[in-house]
Amino acid sequence: MEFHISWILAFLALAVVASQAALSPEQYWKYELPNTPMPKVVQDMLHRDLEEKSTSVSVGGGGLKVNTGKENPRGNSSANLYTYVYAATETQIHDPNVALFFLEKDLHPRATMTLHFTEKTETSTFLPRQIAQKIPFSSNKLPEILKKFSVTPGSAEAEMMKNTIKECEAPQIRGEKKYCATSLESMIDFSTSKIGKNVQAISTEVEKRTPLQKYTIAYGVQKISGDKSVVCHKQNYPYVVFYCHKSEKTRAYMVPLEGADGTKAKALAICHTDTSAWNPKHVAFQVLKVEPGTIPICHFLPKDHIVWVPK
Repeated sequence: MEFHISWILAFLALAVVASQAALSPEQYWKYELPNTPMPKVVQDMLHRDLEEKSTSVSVGGGGLKVNTGKENPRGNSSANLYTYVYAATETQIHDPNVALFFLEKDLHPRATMTLHFTEKTETSTFLPRQIAQKIPFSSNKLPEILKKFSVTPGSAEAEMMKNTIKECEAPQIRGEKKYCATSLESMIDFSTSKIGKNVQAISTEVEKRTPLQKYTIAYGVQKISGDKSVVCHKQNYPYVVFYCHKSEKTRAYMVPLEGADGTKAKALAICHTDTSAWNPKHVAFQVLKVEPGTIPICHFLPKDHIVWVPK
């Protein structure tokens, strides 16, 4: 996926002037979260080279694939798996690699899963909030948005942008609070409003880029939150947008993994203890052959997704 970036660069140039009257995203983080280290993935999203080609992210195979280029091979953004109001597509159901979801009872040492970790994902960049707020972000403004980004209507890029906005506008499921953050500042505000400012921001970490391979769960699985967390999923969009949701019915784990080639990783797993409000035809139920609300369902998070948990 490749977006025309000159318009973004123009906005970033304006940010230099705007920053004189407002804190930069980095300064805002330090001001609001002085005792919370910034994850490397967030740092990368603040300092990426916009001249690089963007990539589209799809998640499958228990994991974390990155598809580079203009074509979207499945016609779905990664977020489709994490918006639980949607039914599975035929492509998802018949994809032999969709092992992303698993049962909480299987989260134990010596269990194996097939995963694909990548060195980095998209090269999109956070925009300062005062700039992001000036950019339309709604379905009824889609033609204007596509024109500003020089994206051809009906193209793969246009469909991904349309889907991202649509998912952000979709109703939240029962027991969930959702929000699409178009800036780092707005993600901080939403997350801290739900769980307070004494927080950790955590993401999946891996030693190096790896091929699709088997990983074994090592000893030392660590529960990092009870029922209180905010999970933010990176979206496919020309600049950084996160789909964040807070639920009282989740548990977060940091899971040590060892790959068949010796690669070590610390992967974030989110377990949903109440799935009764999910679409009964969601891909998780199709893959795991379980019914909504019967048993906790878990999934790993890609490297560019973030979990906020109380310290």
